[in-house]
Amino acid sequence: MQKRILGNSGIEVSALGLGCMGFSHAYGKPTEKKEAIKTLQQAVDMGYTFFDTAEIYGTYDNPYDNETLLGEAFEHYQDLVIASKFGIRFDLEAKVTPYPIIPDASPERIRKSIDGSLKRLKRDYLDIYYQHRIDPRVEPETVAEVMAELIKAGKIRSWGISEANEEYLRRAHAVCPVTAIENRYSMMARWHESLFPLLEELNIAFVAFSPMANGLLTGKYGKGTTYDKEFDYRSKMPQFTDEGIEKNRELLELIAATAQKHKATSAQISLAWMLCKKPYIIPIPGSRKIERLMENAGSASVLLTAEEIAELDDKLEKISMSDVFGGTKIIQK
Repeated sequence: MQKRILGNSGIEVSALGLGCMGFSHAYGKPTEKKEAIKTLQQAVDMGYTFFDTAEIYGTYDNPYDNETLLGEAFEHYQDLVIASKFGIRFDLEAKVTPYPIIPDASPERIRKSIDGSLKRLKRDYLDIYYQHRIDPRVEPETVAEVMAELIKAGKIRSWGISEANEEYLRRAHAVCPVTAIENRYSMMARWHESLFPLLEELNIAFVAFSPMANGLLTGKYGKGTTYDKEFDYRSKMPQFTDEGIEKNRELLELIAATAQKHKATSAQISLAWMLCKKPYIIPIPGSRKIERLMENAGSASVLLTAEEIAELDDKLEKISMSDVFGGTKIIQK
C-alpha cells in the first residue's frame, strides 16, 4: 500500500489506517477474539501499518477490551504504528445506550491512562497518543505540558487531538507541537475543512474517522435494514433510518456513478475523494471483514483529478442530505 507521513512527526504510515473500534463495540456484537486477531494480522499482510484504538474502545463489561485485543494480535509486530487515546470514560450509571461519555483530561488521569494503555497494548511506547475529546475544565496548555512530559519520558513519540477546533489546536501546539488531528470527515461531514489552512501552516495531519459516514457511503445499506438496538449504534444514527436512506438517495447515486466511471466501488470513491484532495489526509475506515479491508486498500490506487474533486465538492454543496451521526453524547460531571 502507498505510504504517507504523519504530520510533522516524520512517522511513515500506510495511506489508509484501520479503525479498530468495531471489533469490540458499536457495530454489533464484538467479534470473536480468534477471528479478530486473524483479521488484524491479515490486515498487516495487506499493507496496513497504522492501527487506531482507544482506552474506552471495549465492551460494556470491559472498556479496555480493544487495547487488549490489539496487544495480543500485534505482540510480535513491533514495526506497526499504533495510536490510542485518553481523556474520556463511559458514564456507566446512565440508563441509555450508547452510554454518554465524560471528559477527563486531568494530568493525573492522563498519566494513569498511558501506563494502562502501554501495558494492555504490550508496547514500550505509542507512536501517537490522542486527546479523545476536549475537556472544558482543563486548559490545552496543561494537556500539552503533560504530552511533552510523556514524549521526554519515551512513552509516546507524538500526540494529537480528536475533534479539535482551531483555538484549542493553536494553544496546545504552541506548548508541544501537535502531529495530527483525528476528526470526523466524509462526504456527509465536511465542517472541519475550515481547518485545512491551519493544518497546512503547522504541518499537522488530518486522520479522518468515519470516512464513509459510518458505512452508509458504501451503498450497501437500504431501506428496511434493521440493527441490534443494544450493540449497534447504527440503530440510532439518522442516516440509516428509512427516511435518511431516501433523503440520501441522490448522494449515493452520485458516488455510484463516479465509481462506475473509475471501475471502482462506492466505498473506494468515498475514500479516494479525500486521499486525492490533500496529501496529509489519512482515512481510518473501521471495517472488520477481510473483503472490506481489501476493498478499502484498493482506494489508494483510485486517482481522481483536482477537477473531478472540485466537481464533486460543488455537487455535495447542493445535494440534500440527512443529518449524520455526530458522536456519542458528552456530559459533564
